[in-house]
Amino acid sequence: MFLPGWMTILIAPIIGSWLGVLVRRWPQGRPVAFARSACEHCGHVLGPLDMVPLFSFIWLRGRCRYCRAPIGWFHLAIELAALAVAVAAVWAGGPVWVNAALGWALLTAAWIDAETLRLPDIITLPLTLAGLLVCWLEQPQAIYNHAAAAALGYIFFRGVNFAYYRLRHRHGLGEGDAKLLAAAGAWLGLAALPYTVFGGALAGIAMALVAMRGQLHATLRIPFGPALALSFFLLRLWGS
Repeated sequence: MFLPGWMTILIAPIIGSWLGVLVRRWPQGRPVAFARSACEHCGHVLGPLDMVPLFSFIWLRGRCRYCRAPIGWFHLAIELAALAVAVAAVWAGGPVWVNAALGWALLTAAWIDAETLRLPDIITLPLTLAGLLVCWLEQPQAIYNHAAAAALGYIFFRGVNFAYYRLRHRHGLGEGDAKLLAAAGAWLGLAALPYTVFGGALAGIAMALVAMRGQLHATLRIPFGPALALSFFLLRLWGS
């Protein structure tokens, strides 16, 4: 890239603000590109000073400038998360902009899954193609390995879900999880697939225990996307 890698840290809060718009509007089918942002309580259209990433929330003390209603922590949280992705990409080295873009895409998909129990195809499918393209540019000799990993990842999770459904008569993994594992295979290759699944399982258990305060039961629906995305991203940064 023409811009130095450390600049991802400077633009990360701006990216995070935009990701917040995607997370809120995509699942509802609302327009993303041209709709103006407005207060969710009073409907007042927000101006530039109301939407400066990180600083507006602090300056306004977490309240709408017009009606003084609480803004909520979502926008600040996703901006900080996007910043954390950029810091991790810079810290790990390598192709910083590529890794940061991957992390931001995974952050968006994971957040949507956490709120809706759905991983959007508009993210998971392009991620698979992008992983194969990055492999072809970085390690062209490994392209068949990564393509096989993408196919095997999808087939494996679909097989697990099929077996679980036959045994328990309900779905254990969504098709979006299979597509996300396919994307992980495209980026990481065959050797990393078991570690991706195992890391995702450990992270998923930890997230579930924290979110449900230890009260797990057999019929509880837990999004696996956030845990799998975390494992995927960490292995991309530090797995080799």
